[in-house]
Amino acid sequence: MPRTGRPRSFNRDEAVAAAMLLFWEYGFESTSLAQLRAAMGDISAASFYAAFESKEALFREAVDQYISTYGHVSESFRDTSLTSKAAMELGLRQSARMQTENSHPLGCLLVLSAVNCSPEQQHIRDLLSKERERVRGWIKECIERAVANGEFPESTDISMVVMLFETFLRGISMQARDGVPYEAIDAAITQMMSVWDALSAR
Repeated sequence: MPRTGRPRSFNRDEAVAAAMLLFWEYGFESTSLAQLRAAMGDISAASFYAAFESKEALFREAVDQYISTYGHVSESFRDTSLTSKAAMELGLRQSARMQTENSHPLGCLLVLSAVNCSPEQQHIRDLLSKERERVRGWIKECIERAVANGEFPESTDISMVVMLFETFLRGISMQARDGVPYEAIDAAITQMMSVWDALSAR
């Protein structure tokens, strides 16, 4: 039977956005139901569960919203209208810019929310790992295109180059959370792209 009772006194989209920011700042496990309910306008526990069923279900919605908004910068890695080098550079710079903006928590939700999880929350780690793996796949496709179109030699160790650039990408999150400014990370990206040039000249 459908639930009955008082109509919701909150905007669902705004509630998910508020939850996303809390999860981004504190991670899944450290974000309490009390914090979530307060951010949604001090809604009751009954209203919370009626709307979202569980904290985990809300987290999944928050992750989806992050991916479709702030996390959209990663789409640059799969932009086939650019050279592979230009796509890689744009993806790194846009990610660094997003992760260092002060209008939201610093860093990447997909990285930071998985840092501290108890063994009981392994499924949360797995959820976030799957999303990071998706971006890793885009980076791999970008490198494969570079080999296919002659930007990189056929002898390129694709797995190694993917590891190199993805490790750099994920490291941006901790640098941003530690307060390293965009300008410093942007300068590091310039140096990172010189590695691309060195690999392409082999």
